[in-house]
Order: sequence, then C-alpha cells, then structure tokens
Amino acid sequence: MKILVLHRVPYPKIAYHRGIDHDLHDVTYFGRREALASLPAGLRCEQVERTGLRAPYDEARAWLDDRPQTFDRVISMSEYELIDAARLREHLGIEGTSVEQVMLARDKVLMKEAVERVGLRVPRFLPVEEFLGSGGRSPWTGATVLKPHRGASSVDVVVFDSAAQAHEAIAARRTGVPSIDEDGRGLPDHEVEEFVEGKILHFDGLVEKGVVLALGASEYVGTCLDYAHGVPMGSFQFEVADDARDWVTDALAAVRIEDGSFHLEAIVDGTELVFLEVGNRVGGADVVDTFELATGIHLPSFELRILLGEPTAGTLPEPPAERAWYGWFVYPGHHLGDRVFEGFGGAEPFRSAPEVVTWHELPLGAPLPDHITYGAHETALAGIAATSSPEVTRSWMTRLFASLTLRTSTPRVPEPATPDLVA
Repeated sequence: MKILVLHRVPYPKIAYHRGIDHDLHDVTYFGRREALASLPAGLRCEQVERTGLRAPYDEARAWLDDRPQTFDRVISMSEYELIDAARLREHLGIEGTSVEQVMLARDKVLMKEAVERVGLRVPRFLPVEEFLGSGGRSPWTGATVLKPHRGASSVDVVVFDSAAQAHEAIAARRTGVPSIDEDGRGLPDHEVEEFVEGKILHFDGLVEKGVVLALGASEYVGTCLDYAHGVPMGSFQFEVADDARDWVTDALAAVRIEDGSFHLEAIVDGTELVFLEVGNRVGGADVVDTFELATGIHLPSFELRILLGEPTAGTLPEPPAERAWYGWFVYPGHHLGDRVFEGFGGAEPFRSAPEVVTWHELPLGAPLPDHITYGAHETALAGIAATSSPEVTRSWMTRLFASLTLRTSTPRVPEPATPDLVA
C-alpha cells in the first residue's frame, strides 16, 4: 500500500512505526523541515519537504503536479491538517473521511448544531456576525465566551462578564483578539456562547465503523483557558459510567466521527453533561501515555491501523491486571515572554515521590517556550502521576500546583567581542 502522511506532529508523539509496517508499505512523509527532522534515522520511507508558505493541500497539489503518482491512503494525525488531508483524498479519488465529515469535527458551530439536533445539551451560542447583527441580543445574559470556530489551546478565547459586555467589546473592536480588533477580518471565524459553570471532563478513546472500542474519562484540574494565561493544569482519570458511555456514543454519531481516535470535552452542570467540543484526534499533553498506562492501548497505533483498513475490534490488548489511576500535569512558561528557566521552588518533595511516573523539567538556563504548548520537553514542567484512586490523584496534583514556584531570569546578552589591536 502507498501511504502519504501529512506530517506535522513530532514523530515521537505518534510513533508511526507502531501502527504502520514500514517494510510492508511505501510511506511518504510530507512536511516542513522541522517536522521531517523528527523522523527516526533508518526508518524506511520517503521524505518530501514543503516550504510552509502555503496550505499543505496547495503545496501537496503542486508537488503532485510536478511528480504525478497515486496513493492508497492520505493520512494526517494533526487537527490542523485534517481538512487538507480530506481535500487531497477527494482530489485523488481515494477512500477516507470526507471534507464534510472533517468540518463537523473541526468547526465548533457546526458540531454544536449537530449535537443539539440529536437531543444532547450544548451551551447556547451564536456566530459573532449574527450576534452583532442582532444588536447583541442573545438567549442568555450572563458570562459569555468569545472563541474561534476552529481554534485550539484556548488561543484567542476571551470570557466576558455578560453578553452585553461581549457585544460592546466586539462592536468597539477591543476584544484583545488581533484578527477582530485590527481590521475585523476574523469576525466570520468566531462565535459567542454562554459560559456554563461546572467541572470540565475529557473523554478519550477509539472508534471503528461508528462503534466505540475503547473509552476513558478524565476530569481537568484547572482549565485550558487559565493555562493559556499562565496557570498550571492537568487531569486525572475516573471510572466511566454506563450513561456517560452512551452519551459519548451519541455525541460521536452526531458529528460523524466513525473511525480513529477522539478527544471529547464536556461540562458537568449538576448531574447533566453539556457538550463542549470534540476532535477526531488524540488528546494533547500526556493523554496518549496515560491512556496506554491505564488500558494497554496506544491510541495513535490503533487509529493508524483503522485508517489503513486493518481490523481492530478484537485485537486490543487487555488492561493491566492491577488498576492504577493516572493523571498528567503541565506547568506553563509561555506567558512570561523572553525569560530563562531557573528551576522550581517547592519541587523537591515531588520529584522523587512514589506517585511520579514521569517528570520532565526544562534544563536550567533553557529559554521558556514562546508559544502555548503542553508538550513534555517544551514547557517548564510536564509529567504523569499514578495513585490508588481518582480522588488521591486529584489531591496529589492540587498539592503539587500549590507548592511550586517557577523561577526565571532574563537572558544574558553576550558582551561584544573586543577588537584586535593592530600596531
């Protein structure tokens, strides 16, 4: 089989060799130089570098025009390039998830409309242009979230105290979102929705032909939005109830996520689950690793097998005999700008704690990241903990966050070299 991979996610996060037999299949990785540099030495494959000056679809079309060939599969494991992969599949006339399906699992307005149609609760929402056109009238009056239709990592997400305040800020172009405030070009790409108070959960797993094969549930400690503003966050696993499993199955069916991995977020309002958003991809941070530790299932590997048409149901490994309850945690640094990492105060009792499975701190003197990231070896601290119960994992993580103090310094400016004196 000839396989084209639109390669963006660093190779170690996916470990393609665990899901694709590179000796059996002819695999081409198409990506920017930094992405291709993450491929392991000796991997049997072809590498094609793209400039990144245009969309992956456009650059792939130009490459294929210069070098005509066919593929049996076009795959992307990055949510940012799922639409490009779907467009390429349609252009080449090969099977796989359609553009329409991808859009349902990428556009937050479309997905909420689809989920609401099947009777599941979603936050009340409006496209920004409709919100402005109505003079700020909305079915809710309280706290209001402004967010991009297809955003991630809470970039350009703003919470206002009321719908009226949101309308005033958007109309006056002072939201803090550059694409809205500078020239208004981003207005069609944003929505507003009511802020629903409650615990935030994420459900992760694997689906094949619409059947959920594996499912895990976790609760966030902190939020993605607070993390974007510099507050540490994590999540801990808990047992999935039967009614939650049914709810997840209905939500996936509504947005036509039928094959591969999924990452679905929901808010608990009293006893009711409120759909927030979903992606046809694996979760970020250490979701993949904690899921595998708990279940024995490496989500990207089995997703790749599903996408290649290899039967997966009945081949999943059995979970470990002794159940532990895992959680992942991250401490940000991107919010501090051009600073250098100088370690953590209060970390010593936790680094060598028996609960710690992994612990990755930046090296002393390393620059802090200049962008939002949840990745180990990129952010100031990332790791995994395991305990005997969900409650203990949550408590341990809460104590960790309360104890840590991030130390930083300004980068040193090299002194100018002294010129050689010539007699």
